[in-house]
Amino acid sequence: MMKFLFCLLMMIPLCFLGGFWFNQFVWFLLSFLFIVNFVFGNLAVNLSMDLGVDLLSFTLILLSFWICSLMVLASEKIYFGGNWHGLFLFVVLILMMSLFLTFASLNLFIFYIFFEVSLIPTLILIVGWGYQPERLQAGVYLLFYTLLASLPMMISVFFCYNLFGSLHFYFLSGIDSLLIYVLINFVFFVKVPMFFVHLWLPKAHVEAPVSGSMILAGIMLKLGGYGMLRLMVMFSFIGMSINVFFISLSLLGGFYVSLICLRQSDMKSLIAYSSVSHMGLVLAGIMTLNFWGMTGSLAMMIAHGLCSSGLFCLANVNYERLMSRSLYVNKGLINVIPSLSLIWFLLVSSNIAAPPSLNLLGEIMLINSILSFSELNMIFLMLISFFGAVYSLFLYSFSQHGGLYSGLFSFFSCSVREYLLLFLHWFPLNLLVLVGGFMTLWV
Repeated sequence: MMKFLFCLLMMIPLCFLGGFWFNQFVWFLLSFLFIVNFVFGNLAVNLSMDLGVDLLSFTLILLSFWICSLMVLASEKIYFGGNWHGLFLFVVLILMMSLFLTFASLNLFIFYIFFEVSLIPTLILIVGWGYQPERLQAGVYLLFYTLLASLPMMISVFFCYNLFGSLHFYFLSGIDSLLIYVLINFVFFVKVPMFFVHLWLPKAHVEAPVSGSMILAGIMLKLGGYGMLRLMVMFSFIGMSINVFFISLSLLGGFYVSLICLRQSDMKSLIAYSSVSHMGLVLAGIMTLNFWGMTGSLAMMIAHGLCSSGLFCLANVNYERLMSRSLYVNKGLINVIPSLSLIWFLLVSSNIAAPPSLNLLGEIMLINSILSFSELNMIFLMLISFFGAVYSLFLYSFSQHGGLYSGLFSFFSCSVREYLLLFLHWFPLNLLVLVGGFMTLWV
């Protein structure tokens, strides 16, 4: 794994000396080189310097590489606007390195350190390249929600070292303490985010540039899910009694957030709230502590990372043309740019888990998992699925149909770069269903 870390380190001079599109080419090249190192099971391979990857780590690192490549592709405006594009590439690179070390580390303390380090480049992206002055408030929300929960986790990590004599993931075993359970997992609840500690996410998404929204939706939310998938084995005893509370809260929150989506007029805000609803299902699936829940949550995290990131790109394509994210302004676009309307339909249909998207595979696994925990969960699962379709169709029909906004006096069509960007979100999302069986091999 160190070879990829050295490749990323070698890219630092390229950020400032190489061309913007040459950096883009190198990102895609690294993504394809990483695919060649595919891992087929739950044993860590490519071990070096306390780093290694199993299938769970591999999929999320690959997703990180892919989303970072697409972030550069989406940020043409930063390049042509002369808005510190060298520094932007450097921040994306530092973010990728921190994510790589988070997912590849086999040690709980190293995982914790880089879990926190990844917060800083994200904050710089939002505050440095965001659009409105409110980005400062969004950055403070993001920082303090995470930091408030992270200090208790650090103390509990020291407790684990005292208890087990090692912080290697494979040496961690059962802890029957409610206090340690809450201290370790609360930072993951904030990151996922769980309902009640989710308010930082819509704020951060709305104020972030398109690259910030993509990395937040694509990767940062997955850090919480990854942490729980790794550490829930420690709480298999106490989890059987306490997890039912968090499952109920996630499903209730998912339904409530779906209703909030129906009242949104800001496209980015609607997509951000839909992320909370989908990740609520992932959280509930992990909390069931069964095979379907673990594999389904991984499938759903990968699917949501690609789908949600693609929707934010679409919202940005509209924003760059109409200079507004309001659904009352973004209307009747099927009359102006019908080819983009097709991509809207494809990504929105994936968002409601229509076949053949990976979202469908994830939702089928998660619904089985949550129902096997308790049949009563069916009520809220039905409501979440139904209202998920409602707000997604609301977003599509409201933006594509109806009369054109009368203030829209000029419009320019999409470039090849934008079509490529959107295709590279949608195509892997539907292609991965064909290899969906691999999602089950890491447990």
